[in-house]
Amino acid sequence: MTERRHHRPAAPGAPFFESLVGGTDPALVSEAADRAASLIVRGAHDSADAEVARRLQTLAETEGLETLADLWAGAPADSLAGCLWRLYVLRAWVYADPVLAAREFEAGRRTAQVARVVAGVADPPGPDGLRLMVDEVLAGIASGEFADVLFRASAFARVVAVGRAHLASADAPRMLGLAEQLEAAGHLELQGDLA
Repeated sequence: MTERRHHRPAAPGAPFFESLVGGTDPALVSEAADRAASLIVRGAHDSADAEVARRLQTLAETEGLETLADLWAGAPADSLAGCLWRLYVLRAWVYADPVLAAREFEAGRRTAQVARVVAGVADPPGPDGLRLMVDEVLAGIASGEFADVLFRASAFARVVAVGRAHLASADAPRMLGLAEQLEAAGHLELQGDLA
């Protein structure tokens, strides 16, 4: 019987790794998400075109915002992509259950200190009024200051969190957390530090 010598296998070189077909590089995905968020927020604000504002309002239904939102989901709260994710989630929730949203908002509006900040909500706020308000807030991405959008969305989320607390909902702390994240991002935007 001949003795077989064991040797260390040769490491595959760069051509081997380049030939592999696999998943997308997470760094590239993150970079693409950040670029898209920057284009939506900064590009929309730089445009005086009213059509841009309208398209931002309906982006979720017509342009596949869900795909971008999936990319933004992992972004930190203090980034443009993270802010857009949070705004998207807030809008999606209002559209998915406008009756509950109206009930929670009404319950919080009576005592929340920030209720007056959320302008444009019908009295009392019904499902259609809340949908309209959320769309108007998001239209501010193109037509106003992004910090104002963040502060108004934060105020809305804070009122809903207070409403949830009054209704003994276990989700009140999550909504309050969302409100605090949006408010903190608004302050970063005012300082020019939100990227």
